[in-house]
Amino acid sequence: MQQTRAVEFGTGLFVLLGLAALFFLTTQTTGNNAFSSGETYEVQAYFENVGSLKNRAPVSMSGVTIGRVTAVEFDPVSLEARVTFVIEQKYDQIPDDTDAAILTSGLLGSQYIGLQAGGSETYLEDGSEIDLPFTQSAIVLENLISKYLFSAGGEDDDE
Repeated sequence: MQQTRAVEFGTGLFVLLGLAALFFLTTQTTGNNAFSSGETYEVQAYFENVGSLKNRAPVSMSGVTIGRVTAVEFDPVSLEARVTFVIEQKYDQIPDDTDAAILTSGLLGSQYIGLQAGGSETYLEDGSEIDLPFTQSAIVLENLISKYLFSAGGEDDDE
């Protein structure tokens, strides 16, 4: 009887520690990367498709997080998605012809905005916009699969 109680206690403790570890992992992987919300400036970018980009998604340049997405909205005038993000003020020398792309971390990971510097001698500032020639929309996995399936299904075997 005493041994059964010890096994039950050990099992309960193991399950409790497992749940605590799961809770710890979920709180550590929710996008709280090092980004101080001190002095920032706001930039808007327009995309044809933002995929599953969300508020608080990182904005990075050369792999370093330099900002956060603050809003993802549909612009009824241009019929495009407008993404508003803030960049830390210490990164104030980003050329205004910088390319913005929506990238995915890993194969099925979360999406973020990646910036690639241009060559202009004028810089992004508060209220700047990055328009369509300088933006690359999200690659939607479902669209790629459907294009592949439909192109493979349309080939003739008569050759």
